Amino acid sequence: MKKILSALLLLLSIVGLSHAADSAPAKQDPIWLTQVRASIKAEKYDQAIQQLQSANDTSSADWNNLLGYSLRKKQPPDLVGAEKYYQAALKIDPNHRGALEYYGKLKLINNDLPGAEALLARLDKACTFGCEEYSDLKEAVKKYKSKK
Repeated sequence: MKKILSALLLLLSIVGLSHAADSAPAKQDPIWLTQVRASIKAEKYDQAIQQLQSANDTSSADWNNLLGYSLRKKQPPDLVGAEKYYQAALKIDPNHRGALEYYGKLKLINNDLPGAEALLARLDKACTFGCEEYSDLKEAVKKYKSKK
């Protein structure tokens, strides 16, 4: 039953509607990562935060990125905490596409267009032939500029 539940959670994490970019799912992913992805897909950010805190895998760029994402998306958001974890993810993996995108979106929330554009430039280099994270942040920057 546990294997079936794990497989179902993995499937939900791949197919879900809301999605947080981290590294691509792999067979050797720890169970906490599968569970957190499922919670985020279900937009249960407080639950994802609890799961991440229980896992306490602070040396993982994905862990830091997903904690930052969950803190940014929960209500009310914790933008200061989110920034701390995005920075930690990028210290571990300077080319972590999810952290670059989400940190860029956080910069826009904080009205830091130059900071968002700097992260967009880093994403452009990290995504040799383009990627979803680059396209998403580029669109967010465009929308931000159109409102100013």
